[in-house]
Amino acid sequence: MIGTIVNTATIIAGSIIGSMLHRGVKEKYKEVLYTGLGLASLAIGLNATISHFPQSQYPVLFIISLAIGGVVGTALDIDGRFKRLIDKLKKGGDGENRLADGLATAILLYCIGPLSMLGPVISALKNDHTFLFTNATLDFVSSMVFASTYGIGMILAAPVLFCWQGMFWLVAHISSTAISDALMAELLIVGGLLITGSGLSLLNLKDCKTLNLLPALLIPVIWFLIVSIN
Repeated sequence: MIGTIVNTATIIAGSIIGSMLHRGVKEKYKEVLYTGLGLASLAIGLNATISHFPQSQYPVLFIISLAIGGVVGTALDIDGRFKRLIDKLKKGGDGENRLADGLATAILLYCIGPLSMLGPVISALKNDHTFLFTNATLDFVSSMVFASTYGIGMILAAPVLFCWQGMFWLVAHISSTAISDALMAELLIVGGLLITGSGLSLLNLKDCKTLNLLPALLIPVIWFLIVSIN
């Protein structure tokens, strides 16, 4: 669980540093940090997808997964609901209510996304922490920004993230024998594309509405279950 521990630690560190920046992080620094992280996300996402293409037993499964997952996610309006919830939470008052709103917003941002959800699974099955280390860097920057606005209380988001990612890690670790290398390859192809989409969003090149594509990660799992039954 080293990746999750590092991710949790970066939120704690970022919250402490951010709470010392009473005037907040200047916009120009935020922009350059997120630009760098966007480029890193593009590189990691594309590498995950391209490097696992040769291992794919079903070369068009990732296309079907993105198509079906995108339609389902769009029908459910996952991205829109998430953004509306974030906007609603940002309109809090002062004092404790403001901190509660900030915590709720930060926890959602830290926990919901392909890096935070797929990362612990890859960590448990392949002992590869690349996704989680990337997510840790993103969360470090975000936690500084949140804490500079809402205060040191934002550090309470760290144990929530640890439990969230720990749950994914534990489930993957326990069921490791049920997840074949072929299924992992398909998940990494789809997950890599979702991370690439997140990178494009960070760079403000294209809002890929990555959250609407999250159901795509379920399609390979369902497909392999059907194949195993037959």
